[in-house]
Amino acid sequence: MGPGGYGRRMIRTLYDWTLSLAAHPRALWALAFVAFIEASVFPIPPDVLMVAMILAAPQRAFVIAAVATAASVLGGLLGYAIGAFAFDTIGRPVLEALGKGDAVAAFNTRFNSAGFWSVLVAGVTPFPFKVITIMSGWTAMPLGVFIGTAIIARALRFFFVAALLWRFGTPIRDFIDRWLGLLSILFVIVLFLGFYSVRYL
Repeated sequence: MGPGGYGRRMIRTLYDWTLSLAAHPRALWALAFVAFIEASVFPIPPDVLMVAMILAAPQRAFVIAAVATAASVLGGLLGYAIGAFAFDTIGRPVLEALGKGDAVAAFNTRFNSAGFWSVLVAGVTPFPFKVITIMSGWTAMPLGVFIGTAIIARALRFFFVAALLWRFGTPIRDFIDRWLGLLSILFVIVLFLGFYSVRYL
């Protein structure tokens, strides 16, 4: 088995382990842990665990979403710190492991001019959030902008998923798996167009 095969097998193992945490007596703490480390180093998104937990206890859907949001933003601060203080020793290897190492050279001060949108897009869409948290620290994005945008982005993503599952239950799960990424990208595009029209038209 080649390196790619081992990588896929490792990701699958981590995915299965993350999903198994939904049945843990302290699943809410497990979700907080996964959401925290996913924002800086862990490859499996907390949505995997969150969906299973909400389907098992739909009355707690918005509590689960709130925990995921808070933990992910706090984890984003860790990613920011890695980018700011340990980019060469930790940040760069994480990005290279995600196949984003080549993107490092393309980042420069222009990143901060679009900082709000960079964090929002990564926080709402399937783009790895950890890439932007680390790069935000590395490029010295203003911390206030980073925190504010991370809260908005993560809340939009997790509460949207929670609302769908709370309202429609299991039948909506396949829809989320198939279309959430596309819907989130379209949402960001619409938001950007609205922002642009208000500002420039």
